[in-house]
Amino acid sequence: MTATIQKNGFSCLKMAFGVNKKMMKEGLIIIDVQNDYFDKGTMTLVNSDNACKNAKLLLARFRSENLPVIFIQHIATKPSATFFLPGTKGAGIHATLHPFENERVIIKHFPNSFRETDLLDYLKENQITDLVICGMMTHMCVDATTRAAKDFGFNITVVGDACATRDLEIDGHFVKASDVQNSFLAALNYFYSTVKTTNQYLNK
Repeated sequence: MTATIQKNGFSCLKMAFGVNKKMMKEGLIIIDVQNDYFDKGTMTLVNSDNACKNAKLLLARFRSENLPVIFIQHIATKPSATFFLPGTKGAGIHATLHPFENERVIIKHFPNSFRETDLLDYLKENQITDLVICGMMTHMCVDATTRAAKDFGFNITVVGDACATRDLEIDGHFVKASDVQNSFLAALNYFYSTVKTTNQYLNK
């Protein structure tokens, strides 16, 4: 099933963009850098401040080169949700990365930023073939979006130190955020993307 989706994704991109490298165009996707993930938020992450600072550096580069920037903003719809609640300060995009008027903000309700949104259409319309992805949380929305983007045929760079996650637990065993971060980035680096640090990306 995945192979079929991937094949169809590449076919769509070839039809839309062709295969000429000169036609390749990068876009930056910043996922869920929202207030609830920071200090005093209802779902504080580990190293969210550092990840945000690095995301700001990426944002500055894309703005300086007049390349597309897409902000993803999660708004909770489940009755049991405890963060990103509609109309709350916690659901707002962090002020450090305040979107410009010409930058697209896409609202999502699921971890996968493509699910029930117009993200794919927007990327195609703007002839974006290569994605630079950063944001929060690494193990959830960054992971889900990266894998989906690969299946649609995009070339992807995940900037690991511009992402943040949290401690997790399973069957009474606690997994530190640093281990969660490294595990998910290592998995994504195998097939779904190339994982770089902010410095590696900016100095490529």
